[in-house]
Formats: sequence, C-alpha cells, structure tokens
Amino acid sequence: MATNLEELPVPIYSKLEPVYGTGSQLEEAQLRFDTLNSKFTEFFASSPDLYARSPGYSVLPMAIRQDTIVAIRKHDVSEPEKLIRIANVNDKYEMCTYPADPTQEIDLKNHRWGHYFICGYKGYYEYAKIKGLKVSPPVGLDILVDGTVPTGSGLSSSAAFVCSSTIAIMAASDVSLPKKELAQLTCDCERHIGTQSGGMDQAISVMARTGFAELIDFNPIRATDVQLPTGGSFVIAHSLAESQKAVTAATNYNNRVVECRLAAIVLAIKLGQKPQEAISEVKTLSDVEGLCLAFADSRGSTDPGLAVQELLNEEPYTSGDIENIIGENLHVVFANSPSSLDVLKAARHFKLFQRAFHVYSEAKRVYNFKNAVSSDSSEEDKLKKLGDLMNESHYSCSVLYECSCPELEELVKVCRDNGAFGARLTGAGWGGCAVALVKESIVPQFILNLKEQFFKPRIDKGVINHNDLGLYVFASKPSSGAAIFKF
Repeated sequence: MATNLEELPVPIYSKLEPVYGTGSQLEEAQLRFDTLNSKFTEFFASSPDLYARSPGYSVLPMAIRQDTIVAIRKHDVSEPEKLIRIANVNDKYEMCTYPADPTQEIDLKNHRWGHYFICGYKGYYEYAKIKGLKVSPPVGLDILVDGTVPTGSGLSSSAAFVCSSTIAIMAASDVSLPKKELAQLTCDCERHIGTQSGGMDQAISVMARTGFAELIDFNPIRATDVQLPTGGSFVIAHSLAESQKAVTAATNYNNRVVECRLAAIVLAIKLGQKPQEAISEVKTLSDVEGLCLAFADSRGSTDPGLAVQELLNEEPYTSGDIENIIGENLHVVFANSPSSLDVLKAARHFKLFQRAFHVYSEAKRVYNFKNAVSSDSSEEDKLKKLGDLMNESHYSCSVLYECSCPELEELVKVCRDNGAFGARLTGAGWGGCAVALVKESIVPQFILNLKEQFFKPRIDKGVINHNDLGLYVFASKPSSGAAIFKF
C-alpha cells in the first residue's frame, strides 16, 4: 500500500540533483553549497556536519525554488564553551551568539535575525520533552545560514528559516519525524517569535513536491497534490514594501488572528453553544465551520458564509460589545496568550464580519481552484478560471481582510494590465510579494514589462539596485520541499 506523503520523514540526500534538478539551477545550487562550506570553515575553522534546506512558498500553496539552507556542526560534549554561534553568508547580518540553553527566553523587544534559529532550537527541545525523547545534554553549535527567500516578501522567509533550523537541529541529533509531525512542530516553533502562525507556511515548506501545488488540510494534517495546467507559469514580484510580520504583529498579523477567534466564539454562541464552552473550546473559525454549515443547510445552502452574513454585524465591534455577547472580559479570554493581550492593548475595535467572511470565502476558493484544475475544461479555460479566483482572492484580502498596501495594489494592477490571467498578494500581506498567473509563452516579455513599469521608477529613486532585480521578480514552477544533505 502506498505511504501517504505526510507520513514520510524528511529525505536525506548525498547529492543535490534530487532537489535542484539539472542545468543552471543545479550549477547555481552547487555554487551556493561550495560557498557555504568555505564560509563555514572561514567562520568556524571546521566543516559542517550536514545541511538542511527549506523552501519559501507562494499561493495555493506551492513551494518555490527560493530556499533557506542551514549548515550546522555540533561541538563535542567535552568542549567547554557551550554557545550557539549563528552566522550568515550575507554580510548585512552580523553574527548572533546565544547560550546553548533550550529554556532561554527570546527577547522579543530586541528583534534579532538569529531569533528565528532559536525558535527552532527551543521548539525542538520542548517537543522532545513532551514526547519523552531521549536527548543528549545541550552542546555548542556552529550555524551558517544562506537564504534566497527575500525577507519581508510574503514568501515565508521566516517559515523557511525556522523549518530549516529545526530540521538541522533534529538531523544533527539523529532524530527523524514524519512530515506531518514536523509541520506541526515547526508551526509551534515560530510562535516563539511572537506571531500566531496558522501552520500553512510550515506545512508546504515541509511537504511540497516538485511539479505540484498542495492542498493542505488540517486536523489531521494532510497534503493533496494539485497538478497545475501546462502552459501557465507563476511570476512572483516584490512590492518592495517589506512586511515585518514579527515587528507589527499586534496591529496587523496577530490582530487578525484575534479577530478571527472572536468571530468564531461569537458565531458559536449565536449558533447555540454555551458561552463558557465556546470560550474554552473554540480557537479558530474551522472549529465552528460545522455549526455554520448546519445553519446554511437549514436554509438550503452549503455556504458557511451565510451564517456570517446573518449572525454578525458588518459594523465593527468594540470590546464592550463582544464582552456583552460572550459574558466574559476579553483579557480573561486571552489570559494565556501574551501576544493576544498585546493586540487588545492596541485595538480600538474588531471587524468580526469582514474577517470571518474572508476566511470562509477563501477556503471555498481553494477548493474551487482544485476543482478547476481537475475539470475537463481546456487548458486556456482552466487558466482563465484560476486567474479569476486569484483576482477574487486579492479583492477579499484587500477589502475584507485589509492586509494589502498601496505598493501591492499598484503591482497587482500592473500585472493584470500586462496580460496576467490573475494576480494577488501572497503571504501574510502588508507588503511583500504579488504572484501572477501568466501564459508561459509571454513570461519573458511580462517580466520585462514589470521591470520597466514597476521597478525602473524605483531603481531611478535608488530604492533598489538594478543588479538585484533578479531577487525581486522571477518566474517559478512548483518546487520540492524540505531536505537534508550529508555529503
């Protein structure tokens, strides 16, 4: 019987070809690994034990070829200095040093790039303790990071970094986990940085397969291959507005997490659940989807959004409004979540209707996307339908979820004006990248047009360097997921 993808461990390779293919992409990867090895020796006077890589991801989701590679070497137990030294191939990131102590607190007020590695470090040891795994005493670690996922791009550079870090730590400890457990673990790890990740970024980074997008389902976590139509390609372009997810969490990313949970609790109560039961049991909108579907079914519909339309007010709710409905102080509801309490301090009101309607409609679009791909329509009709769904998704992100920004709006318009079937923001939003679905035959001209119409004015203003354009706009086919290399 075939083994489900999510049950398999992260593969270990002794060659680069299974992950990076052949031709120029392989040559580029070989150069990166050679550079990593020589830089690691330069920093730490020794070679790494192994390398772990994890890709960024784009819409549906699919992994992209841009990835983060972590080279790691464990010190001997006998070595007196118990430090974690984290260096970066990119000179703009200074070396970060931490104690080799998995119980250390991460200083969230003093944001450092090395914190993302410590997220993986802490998370792995916490997981091992819960699962009763035997772990050797912490020792010093030498780490060198090379990332080609642009930071703040909405392509999950943070998830790629946390995933590759966690995998590197596990591999260095000779521990192997099924991908579904690893996806959940790495999601929990990233929460140490103060962002309440939902797990999609980590799941696709771990589970991706070359040539396929993946439909990710949760509880239990599983991945379904989605074969994209031939003749189409995704072009990813950076808006040059950097999305600082960890820094702006209280007003942006985590704010939406809190609004969605409050919307779910209010819906649960309005659909008959006892307030205290809803408060203790309902964490996400997926927890009340069954109740919403039953409500819709009683009215001859299959759309959970119908419950949102009939039971939630379009006008924003104040804290007092919500407390009157749920019968509890919001600070008590979120007492165990410091990041949520930060949201309550910063928020003046909560848009429950808009956030819930976006989430349910977005989930529906994902399944419509999968159905369009597997339909009997012509390739051209499939691409048009997928483009329409991407456009609807962007509108919902922009108007209902309010996670766009002026630069993304301009970039999405330029993409559509130049022949994209559809274009939308990708990732957490508030900056970062747009992704456009384009006929493969026009990709070179499409990228040239983007460079001329969106990027050239910014090059002229000195925002970016012309030589770095390849980092900010590129085509990508679905890439492979996480991997370990031992040479």
